Amino acid sequence: MPVAFDAAKTAVPAAVRTAWAGGRAGRARERAAWGFVAPALIAIGVFFAIPVFSALLLSLTDFDIYALADLNNVRFIGLQNYERLFANPLFWGAMRNTGLFAVLGVPLSIAASLAAAVILNARVVKWRPLWRVMFFAPYVTTLVATAVLWNYLLHTRYGVINWAISSVGLPPVDWLGQPSTSIPAILMFVVWKIFGYNMLIFLAVLQTVPDDLYEAARIDGAGAWKRFVHVTLPAIAPTLLLVSIISVAGFFQLFAEPYVMTQGGPAQSTVTVLYFMYEEGFKWWNLGSASAVAFILFLCILAVTLVQLAVAKRMGAYE
Repeated sequence: MPVAFDAAKTAVPAAVRTAWAGGRAGRARERAAWGFVAPALIAIGVFFAIPVFSALLLSLTDFDIYALADLNNVRFIGLQNYERLFANPLFWGAMRNTGLFAVLGVPLSIAASLAAAVILNARVVKWRPLWRVMFFAPYVTTLVATAVLWNYLLHTRYGVINWAISSVGLPPVDWLGQPSTSIPAILMFVVWKIFGYNMLIFLAVLQTVPDDLYEAARIDGAGAWKRFVHVTLPAIAPTLLLVSIISVAGFFQLFAEPYVMTQGGPAQSTVTVLYFMYEEGFKWWNLGSASAVAFILFLCILAVTLVQLAVAKRMGAYE
């Protein structure tokens, strides 16, 4: 008994010391982890959380150009800015236009990007690095310069696109001068401009799909389309979700394209929410109303993103 008691008495402090040392190491790892993520958290707070909170506060005031001279003129007006926006048909027109851009543009851009990535991932394609550069080049080209170039391409009399249409016997189209064709014209430009970025993302993930899966599907008699549907798409589902979220946020924030190509016309048919916010804030100097538009846009993007995540989780795209 004395020997067993002495052994137990010496074993307990050793276990305590081990647990204390393990806890100290865990706390050190936790501090190191917080140290690594601290710069990102600070950046998120400075460039996201604080601006969003500031926009929310500003949207509850009547802040305008006169308030810039005397902040004592700023009054808290509650939800009046939101009430005026919801009663403004121009705001709802901008929301409708933005919705059209997103509903039409997101599937088109994803389809173009994925098709280009699948083609370039095929081993039968030659000069693949050259094609990658050519497809990615529009994304890194200055947006205003390319928008001006597309204005010439879409010109009713001198544009290459109308020349091609006329060569097959069809009448030329006033792409940017008619409400029915202005949104498709801008969508052509936007999809051409951005699809190269998403293409590189898809190309990177396609190269991680094991060849054994394609070989097994080929042995089972699956054709190219079935291999794409039953092998490729499930393998890249998380990346497809990521690209769709990025694309939705991008199309909801369209501004420079309609601003340069149509100035919101014709007949306000290409005014987006961000364009409307710009006019409220920097044309009419209703900064409180512009902040309300910005916060509504933030809530719309957040809601659509949450719906995308919920649908993707239900379909098993991610855990």
